[in-house]
Amino acid sequence: MRYGLVAENPFEWAVLASGIVPTPLIDAWAAAFSRALVAATDIGVFEALKDGPQPASAVADACGTDPRATERLLNLLVSLRHLRERDGAYSLTKVTRRWLLKDEPGTIRDFIVMKLLEWRWTEQLDGFLRTGRPLDIHATMTADDWDLYQRGMRAQATPVADQAARRIPLPPHARDMLDIGGSHGYFSVAFCRRHPGLRATVLDLPEAVSKAAPLLAREGLGDRVVHRAGDALTDDLGEEAYDFIFMMSLVHHFDDATNRELARRAARALRPGGLMVIGEVIRHPSPAKANVIEAFFDFYFALTSESGTWTFEEMSDWQRAAGLRPRKPIRFPFNRSVGFQAADKVAATA
Repeated sequence: MRYGLVAENPFEWAVLASGIVPTPLIDAWAAAFSRALVAATDIGVFEALKDGPQPASAVADACGTDPRATERLLNLLVSLRHLRERDGAYSLTKVTRRWLLKDEPGTIRDFIVMKLLEWRWTEQLDGFLRTGRPLDIHATMTADDWDLYQRGMRAQATPVADQAARRIPLPPHARDMLDIGGSHGYFSVAFCRRHPGLRATVLDLPEAVSKAAPLLAREGLGDRVVHRAGDALTDDLGEEAYDFIFMMSLVHHFDDATNRELARRAARALRPGGLMVIGEVIRHPSPAKANVIEAFFDFYFALTSESGTWTFEEMSDWQRAAGLRPRKPIRFPFNRSVGFQAADKVAATA
């Protein structure tokens, strides 16, 4: 996946390929496009159009905004293909109705609004570049930040979690799952729904659990998926206590030595025949071959945490050093930037 100007005919393709078009101008404007979408989502533009086409004045009344400014915003959203316009009335596109309405199944609305929090972090980018010191976001978030963060992370999890539960084969008769850093718990929910005999414990920081608990309760799995407040780096994970250990969007927070130790402790907590899976945005070994999503998140996580993204080879090396047997990596057809590195704990032979 790449972001930027898209040629719509051979002439435009040739012009772009020539290098005479100042494409960095478009890259620089991307933040404004993003801001418009986030603002529209946050103030309720899409909910105002949920029941059918409306003029800009009606949208402004519903959102409590200025009619003239609202009309300009709606026109921009039309050009960005988030809305349609006909005879002065605006309506939702199929994609917008599917993904951006509040309280709809699978909505990513909260993920879009979470950008308000992430922009505060990226505003500190200049200091990071000068000093090399990353932000300690988990130590500085307020209670409201944690709430927005958990809702946003839950919103983006749905398509990935459902695919993961389908694509990752669990050990036969797996009973106990440990979801390290799983916060909202939806990955555990997806696996437990697919495997009726499975129960899951979601281990995360107390601040995360306090805001994630209501999100997990809505899933209705009761005591099959429960939270455990703690710290994955210091808590005792046990010995041969789990059949399946899952870590999603966790290892980008830690350096190589910390991840090696975490893999070792997780391997110790696995039963023989058990499975450990690390899920992440994957860093391509070659910057020239990396897509924009992979490159962006490596940079973004370097800013917001202590590390960045990792290659499949690096993650499998942690697992191998922990005594596990890595499997072939798993990628998703619809999102090649996200991948899963699984490894087995081989049962001892007589």
